[in-house]
This record gives sequence, C-alpha cells and structure tokens, in this order.
Amino acid sequence: MTTPPRTEGAIRIAILGSRGIPGAYGGFETCAEELAVRLVERGHEVSVYCCRPYTPEAPRFHRGVRRVLVPTLHRKGMEKLVHSLLSLLHVSMRGADVVLVLGVAAAPFAFLPRIVGSRVVLNTDGLEWRRRKWGRFASAYLRFAERAACATANHLVTDAHCVRDHYQSAYGARSTFIPYGSRPAPASSADIVRRLGVEPGRYLLYVSRFDPENNALLVRRAFEQVRTDLPLLMVGAAPYADGYVRQVRDTRDARIRFPGAIYGDGYLALQAHARAYVQASEVGGTHPALVEAIGLGACVVANDVPEHREVLGDAGLFYDGTVEDLARRLQEVVDRDDRVEECRARARAVAPRYSWDAIVGQYERLFAAVRDGVALPAGGIGC
Repeated sequence: MTTPPRTEGAIRIAILGSRGIPGAYGGFETCAEELAVRLVERGHEVSVYCCRPYTPEAPRFHRGVRRVLVPTLHRKGMEKLVHSLLSLLHVSMRGADVVLVLGVAAAPFAFLPRIVGSRVVLNTDGLEWRRRKWGRFASAYLRFAERAACATANHLVTDAHCVRDHYQSAYGARSTFIPYGSRPAPASSADIVRRLGVEPGRYLLYVSRFDPENNALLVRRAFEQVRTDLPLLMVGAAPYADGYVRQVRDTRDARIRFPGAIYGDGYLALQAHARAYVQASEVGGTHPALVEAIGLGACVVANDVPEHREVLGDAGLFYDGTVEDLARRLQEVVDRDDRVEECRARARAVAPRYSWDAIVGQYERLFAAVRDGVALPAGGIGC
C-alpha cells in the first residue's frame, strides 16, 4: 500500500518518540496511530518512527501512514532516548514540515530538525522525573530534558492543565493544552470479554504498567480486603521491574487474575464491561487508560491526585492513596449498584470532550500554525 496523494495545503508530518505503529504497548503508541491515521485521511503526509524490537518489519505503510523503522539500545533508561535520537537524526536528513516529538527524553536534541528548516512540536507527557522507577541520575537527566524542551522545540503541547501550569510557573514556557482521546469499544465486545474468561459487568479492572508509581501492589492489597466473589483483573506488565512484578503477583487470593498485557479490541472490551476501573497512578499527565475508561462510560475509582481530578471532575470516585481507603471504595462499588450507575452516567456526559476526531482537529490546526509561523492565541488552539 502507498500513501494517498497530498492535497493542497497538506503538511508533511513526522511523529517520533513512541515504540511505533500498529500501537501495541501504551499511550504514546495509541496516540501516534490515532493521530497519524486521521491526519492521512485529512490529506496530510505522515510518517511514524517505529522501534525495531517492538514493531513488525513489514508492511512499509500502515493505513496510509509511512512506517520508518529505527533501532535502539535495549536497556532501561536508554531505550527511548537512543531510539528518539536516531529518529531525530533521520528526520533531519529526510525532512518534514512539522516534527511531533512524544515525550521529553530526547528534548535536548530536538533542535536537530530545526537546523534544516523543520518545525518541532513536543508533547511533554507528564512530569517524568517524578517517577519512582528512575534512579537519581535518570531523574536529574529528565529534569534537565524538561527544561531543555522549552528551548529546543518551536512549541509545546501538554495534555493536562496541571502540567501546563508547571511549565508556565517553572520555566515561563507557554504550551497548548490538547487532551488524550478515547476509542469506542468493538461491536463484539461482550463476546470478547467472555472469551477472556469473565462475564460482562462482573469483574473489577486495573490496567497499567506494573511500575511502583502506578501502585499495582497497593491495589492488590486493597482488593484482598474486599468481601466479594467478583474477580479483579490486573492487566499489564513491566519489562524492567521484575522484582516489583513478583511482589504484585505474590498473592494467594484466587480472585485476583494476572492475564498479562492485553491490547486492541481485548483491552477496549475489558474497559467497556468492567463493573469498575481502578486508576491508581500517582504521577504523570493525563493517563490514557483513564481517558479511555471515561470515553467508554466506565465507573472509575481513582487515586485523588490533581491529574485525575482534572479528567474526572465529579464523574469518578476518589480515594486518598491508602490501602484502607481504596478497599472502602472498592467495597462500595461492589455493594451499591446505584453508585456504579451514577458514575457511569456522569462519565458518559464527560466523554464527548475526548473524541479523537476533535483532538486531531486541534493538532492539525496547531501544526498548520507552527508551520506557517502564525502566532498562537493565548487560549491555545481550541476545539
């Protein structure tokens, strides 16, 4: 398959910083695919840089999007940096009107495409240096990279108001707020859930990488205190956290199941039919799984941090970060159908703001303005 012909006013866009497409790992991969495919449908020419160990060698094009395979160094703390740096070097030789960099890992080198006339937009993600999984050196580097992003990119995108406020207050850097998007559940989602071994509406769900700051161990310990025959599905993995993963899995509670990482239709189906979804993370920007749960009208139980409050408003149930309070909330959603339905109704009311079509429209207008050197309004791009 070849890319569709460019239309008048089309933008040549390169997206890098994810593991690549088709998306089969996390939020940046989904973001890259959803943006790229929809931008191609709107007549733009889009390339996505893919990490060779994590994406297939073929085909060259995916749904009209050019895939550019780049190697990396398979080592914790270096993998994304090396991949992004090599991608920046390649796009600097190949050329693009706008380069979208996902994450700050390679921000110190994001000036490279600008040397040859490309414009660089950088999506900051959350405050990565706060994550407990990083050692002192890695955390210091990410803090430096965060500052560097303000100088090396033409424009910043933040996916949470609290992250936007941080960049403004810490560095005086202006950014455009564009949230993450949600996807619809597949038509056969109930059948998919049954094939995964659970009944629709009769399980609780946790989805995340099993990193310490995502509090998988806390969720497991809280659920062990809940009186119910419903299972808890803990979906996820962590390639560089074997010791922590072993701690999380060390339970005798047969109700707790660990199906591993699940992507695509299976993941969306589980989100759509869970009795409740648990968002336990403590740092980061807008977490993609949380946005997708809201978009699917889920009842969400969330750690009470600003990023989650911003997304959920009054559409979720919050706990104070402790095992005891989470156990209390989980017992509530197990026992009270009225609370679950109330949360679902509020989530459905919030969901339209996270439409991928609307979000891609915001990125498209941002890319056109950055390419053309147009001053952006103080309030950002708008819907």
